[in-house]
Amino acid sequence: MNRLAVELPGLSLKNPIMPASGCFGFGAEYAKFYDISQLGAIMVKAATLEPRDGNPTPRVAETPSGMLNAIGLQNPGIEEIMSDKLPALERFDVPIIANVAGYTIDDYTSVCERISQAPNVKAIELNISCPNVKQGGITFGTDKDVAADLTYRVKQIANVPVYVKLSPNVTDIVPIAKEVEAAGADGLSMINTLLGMRIDLKTRQPILANQTGGLSGPAIKPVAIRMIKQVSEVVNIPIIGMGGVYTVDDVLEMYMAGASAVAVGTANFTDPLICPKLIEGLPQRMDELGIESLAKLIQEVKEAR
Repeated sequence: MNRLAVELPGLSLKNPIMPASGCFGFGAEYAKFYDISQLGAIMVKAATLEPRDGNPTPRVAETPSGMLNAIGLQNPGIEEIMSDKLPALERFDVPIIANVAGYTIDDYTSVCERISQAPNVKAIELNISCPNVKQGGITFGTDKDVAADLTYRVKQIANVPVYVKLSPNVTDIVPIAKEVEAAGADGLSMINTLLGMRIDLKTRQPILANQTGGLSGPAIKPVAIRMIKQVSEVVNIPIIGMGGVYTVDDVLEMYMAGASAVAVGTANFTDPLICPKLIEGLPQRMDELGIESLAKLIQEVKEAR
């Protein structure tokens, strides 16, 4: 029995550890450091209909317990991703979760329909932090009705399960989670980054050219834990937890909040080997805490509610 194995819609994970989208590119750089087939899955960089150059620089700033970024979803576009990036990952024995973004519902559905045809794409992660240009720039993820409509539309055309990545930049994340579940989402991933800003004292201007960016890293872990627990108590679909994961204890804390798998983001930038280290270290810590398997831990957390 593989005590780290987890079964999720569309995903048979040999272990629960996967790099979060935007923090691992399309895997090529990290494959130089270790066999990425060790990973439970890979959430690849966001795909959009057209290539995007991203935001002007500087677009990354350090903070005491994490980092701010405003990359702007830089990516080569769906056609190059389908013809080059995804085929390059086929030699690895690891399922791919394709992160998809767009400005309109048609953007999302076009990319989802196309990318779900790739043989190694086993699930879609719907990035709903993008502005909906047809609704005056409102972010898809901040309005429960808009988020649900997008989820429903994507579910009609996607050939693989759909996980919706929820934004923490809302007053109450629970109604949004419930609505996207009702619209047919197969799972959730949470949380995305928190909106933040830093200012250069000498220039008196924001450090990021975009002015604001997404805060990630250890600083946001308590927020992630709180939101995962809130949402897991009201939905019946699995949650891939993320937000400030650096240690095996962070992984297990996500589980005890209600997650069923864990994505690692910012930690990949400080330690490119962090994911295999977490996979290697989990069994010993599980022994110390009396955890027989992750599947049983998920069940125990559910039954305790």
